[in-house]
Amino acid sequence: MSSTSFRPRLPGAVLAALSVGLLAAACGGSGGGAAAPGGPNAGVQVALSDGGCRPTPETVAAGPVTFTVTNSGTAKVTEAELQSNGRILGEKENITEGLNGDFSLRLDAGSYTVYCPGAAQDTWTFTVTGAAAPPTAPADTSLTKATQQYHDYVVSEVAALVPATKEFDDAVRAGDIPKAKSLYAPARTHYESIEPVAESFGNLDPDIDARINDVADPTKWTGFHRIEKALWADNSLSGMTPIANKLDADVATLQKNVATATYQPAQLANGASDLLDEVSTSKVTGEEDRYSHTDLWDFAANIAGARKAFELLQPALTAKDPQLAQQLEARFTDVTSGLAKYRQGNGYVDYSTVPPDQRRQLADAVNALAEPLSQVAGKVV
Repeated sequence: MSSTSFRPRLPGAVLAALSVGLLAAACGGSGGGAAAPGGPNAGVQVALSDGGCRPTPETVAAGPVTFTVTNSGTAKVTEAELQSNGRILGEKENITEGLNGDFSLRLDAGSYTVYCPGAAQDTWTFTVTGAAAPPTAPADTSLTKATQQYHDYVVSEVAALVPATKEFDDAVRAGDIPKAKSLYAPARTHYESIEPVAESFGNLDPDIDARINDVADPTKWTGFHRIEKALWADNSLSGMTPIANKLDADVATLQKNVATATYQPAQLANGASDLLDEVSTSKVTGEEDRYSHTDLWDFAANIAGARKAFELLQPALTAKDPQLAQQLEARFTDVTSGLAKYRQGNGYVDYSTVPPDQRRQLADAVNALAEPLSQVAGKVV
């Protein structure tokens, strides 16, 4: 999850003007390339600095747009978001000095906001004019099907998350530490597979999944990781009943929200890339589940969620770029095969037992997948 999600801000990953969903692209990805401002697949540069993140150009024509976020020398500002009507349409996180990344989406006419937390001027107006042309054949039908099926996938994952979380929280409320420990990782897999969607709903993601370094006031820390610390670090569930109650309520709110969410094809692609970014920034390092060392469960769930989005887009992508589709299929296989050797029973080994060289191998496989996956949004936007 975002390392900046504690801040007072609008939601977390994405939502198209009339849709809620996921959209952040993988770090350093190409997004399929950018064309001249105002034309098809218009390109917008967002340069991060201590002073702000003025978009260039500040006005484009409606239709596909690729935002390229760069950081040439600021430690204060590492993220840019596009927002509309109280929702984040797209974002690029973890853009530290010398890095860049991009995301693509299809925009309707209207006024938007580019937001870069931490900058002296953190909001900038961005305008889209005119009417967008419809997507071109042959991918229309398969893309429409993909977005509907992704909606169904998200709904089903959250439907599994609700009772799994309640069972976990029931053990917490009962003070049963061994049982709660056994239920922690299985419950979270349903969340991790669709986390970028959750990030789009205001403070739900930080409320459900914030790590200790994600919150400004530790006394207000809630969610899975707060209970994780109680279980493994404190070895006590004293005071955790209110946290468990809130977690149940937050997951129920998530279920209500995803029921009516809709998605753009590019959101599926960029969300898949975002899930890989989750792996590379917090799973491979071991910081996500730092007390329980159940990171590999999350790792596998992130990959599964990314693969689901890719598989739904695969028919359209194959029609447009069969070589890229074939490459991605092979690299997803490489990642899942590499992860399989860490299986233990119904889950995975304690991540603290995985030596640094093997962690590096996992990271290399993820990075090899992330680069071509970052191109998909530009192909299907």
